[in-house]
Amino acid sequence: MTPAPFHEDIADGPRGGRAVWITTGDAARLRLVFWPQGEKGRVLILPGRSEYAEKYGPVARALATHGYGAAIPDWRGQGLSDRLIADPRAGHIVHFSQYQNDLQATLDVVRELDGTPPTLMLAHSMGGAIGLRAMTSGLVMRAVAFSAPMWGIRISARALPMAWGLSTAASWLGRLGHRYIPGRGGPDNWLRAEIFNENTLTGDRERFDWMIAQLGAHPELGIGGATLGWLNAALRETAALRRLPSPAVPAYVALGSEERIVSDSAIRARVARWPGAVLEEYPSARHEIMMERPHLRDRFLGHVAALFDAHV
Repeated sequence: MTPAPFHEDIADGPRGGRAVWITTGDAARLRLVFWPQGEKGRVLILPGRSEYAEKYGPVARALATHGYGAAIPDWRGQGLSDRLIADPRAGHIVHFSQYQNDLQATLDVVRELDGTPPTLMLAHSMGGAIGLRAMTSGLVMRAVAFSAPMWGIRISARALPMAWGLSTAASWLGRLGHRYIPGRGGPDNWLRAEIFNENTLTGDRERFDWMIAQLGAHPELGIGGATLGWLNAALRETAALRRLPSPAVPAYVALGSEERIVSDSAIRARVARWPGAVLEEYPSARHEIMMERPHLRDRFLGHVAALFDAHV
């Protein structure tokens, strides 16, 4: 492990945060950010597509008030981790198994830091797909919490065959899989002040502007839209997840009533066959509940802390 850049000036997290470079089993270089371990342990935070560690500084600060430290990786292809293709703005992956390599490298380093493996997980969106796959493959957790987990993608029934066909063909043809999803934004698919009313992430103007300011200060942290290759890999992974059993782990799952990015029906179906899971809907919340209005994000993180407290 060698020190990596960490932008504490924009993170708004607890004191003592730092970052290191780590290397995966398939030789990808990732950035791992962690805040000091709390007296109750450390929470492994799995972010969503396009996200970066500094965005979760306030979440780490909230967890610290409950006695928990935090660790969060930048997945390959985003944040300050290695890019997979020449366009650094493209959100691209070849296969979701690559994210499992990222997660394993993260787990190895956290185990080295703490002397014990992490047993508490907080996962958002794409991180929820990565975390669920890991648990169905043997990763042991005491308790897990999910914010709008990507157990399915919100695509209309009419558009789904085209999404499958176009993304599969593009992936088979190699570099065509590096192209952006048509109509979903290209390299400049950034948060901008003028799109607040149409954004699908949060109803909190202050937090929305804060995220814009983060990327304005350090644009290298951000990426644009997803590629056709990413879409095909995501469709294949969520289809595979639907066939897998639920892990025997207590889980808290949050879903906003104004969710427009992931499939709410896939979330409900998974929770219905997960005996240890509880689903709670957050009225008027959009996709990123941890970036929502204060009463919504505080409610969510309070439930997360209570779940973890019951299982440490």
